[in-house]
Amino acid sequence: MNTLKMAVGMSASALLCAGLFAPQQGLAQEKDGQGQAIVTILPKHDGQSASTVAPQDVKLKVNGKEATVGKFVALKGDSPVEMVVLIDGSARTSLARQLDDLAHFIQALPPNAKSAVAYMQNGTAAFAGPLTDDHAQVVKELHIPGGMVGSNASPYFCLSDLAKRWPSQDRAARREVIMITDGVDEYNRRYDPEDPYVQSAMNDATRAGLVVYSIYWRDQGRASATGYENNAGQNLLQEVTQATGGKSFWEGAGNPVSFEPYLAELNKRLQNQYELSFTIPFNGKPQVETMKLNFKAPGMDVSSPQQVFVGGAAVQE
Repeated sequence: MNTLKMAVGMSASALLCAGLFAPQQGLAQEKDGQGQAIVTILPKHDGQSASTVAPQDVKLKVNGKEATVGKFVALKGDSPVEMVVLIDGSARTSLARQLDDLAHFIQALPPNAKSAVAYMQNGTAAFAGPLTDDHAQVVKELHIPGGMVGSNASPYFCLSDLAKRWPSQDRAARREVIMITDGVDEYNRRYDPEDPYVQSAMNDATRAGLVVYSIYWRDQGRASATGYENNAGQNLLQEVTQATGGKSFWEGAGNPVSFEPYLAELNKRLQNQYELSFTIPFNGKPQVETMKLNFKAPGMDVSSPQQVFVGGAAVQE
């Protein structure tokens, strides 16, 4: 009899506990996760206007699940921009021939844009000066990289460092990065799509909201001169830029004659960007998720990130 009473008592306690905790679990499941991304829509032909895309026309999946689009608006006019030119400290000194193109690009940035130059050194992004809207001052900070072979450690260490120490707390600004490097990971010279340092750099850049572009430029030394490593570096850079919604620029296995056409396209991309925001059921753990965007834009070239950071309203970074 006592055993029966004990069993009944335990069952009642279990039901009571279930009743207490079930509502809390239900509320946690009903919370919405939030995220945002920068999408670029370029006309494929000169003189053509970009398509007008309404939020209701956008279909979005995050981590394979349907997401609810909050807004999809053009970022023009006074929308703030922050641009960091990140130059490989091991780049060949012939990069000096491209400094004028970089200077013209920086000087042509709109008044609402801030910029800075940083150099890849020993796995860090070493800034030559502060993030500023004084474009003339930033141009003065451009110089020929003076590093030795391999002094960058890994361009992906440097990108991670930049993402974690972005020199501004303005989350309303678009964060854009131009990496000038050969993309070769000194710690894993072969092409490995699962390279842990590349994966970490992509995740850190995504969490920080960076849109990353790359311009291929060969480093000093024999290793980066091999066709095998040229190909590996270019593919790794493309992996990073596609993950963040940017673009990789290169001209075969050699250095480009001029950066001007790349920078002209990059300037056009800055003028044709859109802010996408969304909500999705959230399990309470902020994390990087896969993203797939779909909408009709005939005759348009659409670049959207393949990864996005999802968090709650109070944990958006």
